[in-house]
Amino acid sequence: MNDFKKIAVLMGGTSNEREVSLVSGRNVAEALASLVKYEVVSVVLDADDLAALPADVDACYVALHGGWGENGGVQSALDARGIPYTGPGAVASRLTMDKIATKKVLDAAGVPTAPWATVSDYSAACPLDLPCVVKPPLDGSSVGISCVRTAAEWPAALKLALDTDLGYRQREGLPETPVALVEKYIPGRETTVGVLTGEVLPVVEICAPNGWYGYEEKYNSNETRYPFPHDDFVPEMKRLAKKAFDACGCRGVTRVDFRVTPEGDMYVLELNTSPGMTGHSLVPKAAAETGISFAALCDRVLGAATHD
Repeated sequence: MNDFKKIAVLMGGTSNEREVSLVSGRNVAEALASLVKYEVVSVVLDADDLAALPADVDACYVALHGGWGENGGVQSALDARGIPYTGPGAVASRLTMDKIATKKVLDAAGVPTAPWATVSDYSAACPLDLPCVVKPPLDGSSVGISCVRTAAEWPAALKLALDTDLGYRQREGLPETPVALVEKYIPGRETTVGVLTGEVLPVVEICAPNGWYGYEEKYNSNETRYPFPHDDFVPEMKRLAKKAFDACGCRGVTRVDFRVTPEGDMYVLELNTSPGMTGHSLVPKAAAETGISFAALCDRVLGAATHD
């Protein structure tokens, strides 16, 4: 048990996911304040630094999504100050934010991922058979992702992914050589598994309109359904989620996203080390299925806060 008293909830930031982060942060701050035992300060970041952070906080709840909040930046800054924070440390955060680096680690650990390739040339041909999924490797919330089913769709999808990656690199001061990650499209069902301080939560299935779970379906659609499957693949999926969590050095709470084929073959898509805490978010839904209220979930995440 920790003895944290004054808690800063970090939200906002400069990434494409700023607006989602603000919703998550407000929800977390309200939930922690409802527990009475904490003095909660909402800290909206408008730059990639901790200038707005009060000097006397005991811990930080990181409700930032994408960018500096999830790529190891804020984690390194908090480590330097010796302030405990929620979620994985800087190394794991940096790794899991990079979808290409994550796939390499998961492949080495024997965790199945979709066949993949990378493209850096705007005029390049598609390196995989269609259908495929094209995505920027360093962003989140389905920003810049396309499903390519015909050759005619490839140029626009590639340009969107490369442009999105270039914008991210420019914001983060990285080398301005954009990369697109191309993955074989895995037909079947989309699922996600939350791992909360080492405990694997129930598998959540994502049933999106037209079978595509993009930004609109994640945050704005009320038509997306989230049942809890009880298929034979569930125990193995939970085992693989924990294996991916451990292979990437995660701690706190992390969401592991999957695709599962009609034959029951499972593939990890990615790991999200700062899962959303909005009304549409999946980790709160999974926690509630086990009887963990939203406030109790936030409290448990906070309870595991530490620094490197």
